[in-house]
Amino acid sequence: MIHLEESKKNIYIVATGKLTDDDYDQMLPLLKRKIEEYDKINWYFQMKDFKGWTPHAFWRDVKFDLQNANKLNRVAMVGEKKWHELMTDMMKPFTSAEIKYFDEADADKAREWISKS
Repeated sequence: MIHLEESKKNIYIVATGKLTDDDYDQMLPLLKRKIEEYDKINWYFQMKDFKGWTPHAFWRDVKFDLQNANKLNRVAMVGEKKWHELMTDMMKPFTSAEIKYFDEADADKAREWISKS
């Protein structure tokens, strides 16, 4: 399940549980619209009790990320588990975006960080 917020060129997403195609049906149109409007966007992605993706949802995520790697300015990944931090590190070679991991306790700092670009 996801919760979406937006503010100018910033997208805020909180993901809980396992992400499905329904979540991507909500998320991807918003991301694409913001990219069309601003060219480059900032993305805050918080994982709370996050269990990953269904296989098809994961494919949609990878496909979007690869197609829009140069359209992301800053990505703040906020998590609560070591694998969340490792996932953040694995993203870095595939994009020119500045990507930074924040522990859940620093979620406010992550929101502040993406809004400064």
